Amino acid sequence: MRNFIPFTKIHIGAEEKTAVLQALESEALGGNGRIGAQLQARLQSMMGARHAMPTTSCSHALELAAMALRLGTGDEVIMPSFTFVTTASSVVRQGARPIFVDIDEATFNIDPAQIEAHITPRTRAIMCMHYAGQGCDMDRIMDIARRHNLYVIEDAAQGLGAKYAGRPLGTFGDAGCFSFHVTKNIVCGEGGAFVTNDEHIASRAEIMREKGTNRARFLRGEVDKYTWVDIGSSFVPSDLLAAIVLAQLGKMDEIHQLRQAAWERYQEGLQDLARRGLITLPYIAPQAEINWHIYAIRVVDMAWRDHVLAELKRRQIGATFHYIPLHSSPYAQEQWGYKAEDLPITERVSASLVRLPLFPDLSRDDQDYVIESLYDIFDAR
Repeated sequence: MRNFIPFTKIHIGAEEKTAVLQALESEALGGNGRIGAQLQARLQSMMGARHAMPTTSCSHALELAAMALRLGTGDEVIMPSFTFVTTASSVVRQGARPIFVDIDEATFNIDPAQIEAHITPRTRAIMCMHYAGQGCDMDRIMDIARRHNLYVIEDAAQGLGAKYAGRPLGTFGDAGCFSFHVTKNIVCGEGGAFVTNDEHIASRAEIMREKGTNRARFLRGEVDKYTWVDIGSSFVPSDLLAAIVLAQLGKMDEIHQLRQAAWERYQEGLQDLARRGLITLPYIAPQAEINWHIYAIRVVDMAWRDHVLAELKRRQIGATFHYIPLHSSPYAQEQWGYKAEDLPITERVSASLVRLPLFPDLSRDDQDYVIESLYDIFDAR
């Protein structure tokens, strides 16, 4: 029997192992130490951002953004329903309400026209999620935000290393949030980062991620002791995790080149199924520079999607679906009365999506098998 082809697999080598050992030997286990400072500087440099703060997860980076922007009871935040739960729960924790809107059917990103249509006097912010590392239409989103005096939070969990119109994702809005989760391109197991170019937001976020204290200023020698100055939580990652991220960033170009090669082999190899009208292939907008994070096709006959996934699984291929839309979740329906039919494009995309295995060390032989299996499944129909 053929070995199982996983959906994703981390790309870890000698560099990460050496970095961890060096961190252990130097007893760099706490947060905000020498290695954490190096990671902070590296992120700022690669993104051209004034401030970058490593966090314990992207979920915590999103929560930090909601806290730093003082979102609260009565506020509304417009966001896609086609996203991970913490995009929404980060604002719900602050007492604000997520307003779910539909997505663009080509890119699976939030539809700017839907943003504008849902603005009310209670709207405080827009949260856009860059699906698969493809940038949202940031020109239109930032224009809407400026005209209506709204904050913009970028959920760039999948967007590290990707750009829109030549500019790194996560650097357009008031805050950008990134992930180093084990499923992402750059990993440390659990981890993330908060990025901003706003000095006031950065000052507030720095305190909040350090349990509400001014410890960061103390570590820089700016005050002779630190104390409780605001609300906060513990969002600072260990220097041990920071060491892994630094090692991963050192070979980000290699990781992305390998992912790109696999992504493009799928795009070429599945053309005939698309020409036959059985699937649709990923669309990349002209201004987007993706990071090859996800390769997702859509099955044109939605009733056939679950059969395709089951057949791929039977053939030892770890393909999968993606988000169950948040507006159709039990929580959103109970709390705010959403119904599945409220966002038809989101529902169609969710019900037809198939993500194929994609990782740097995916062999050509395994990838050929995935492609051949898809042809076999559709031909057998």
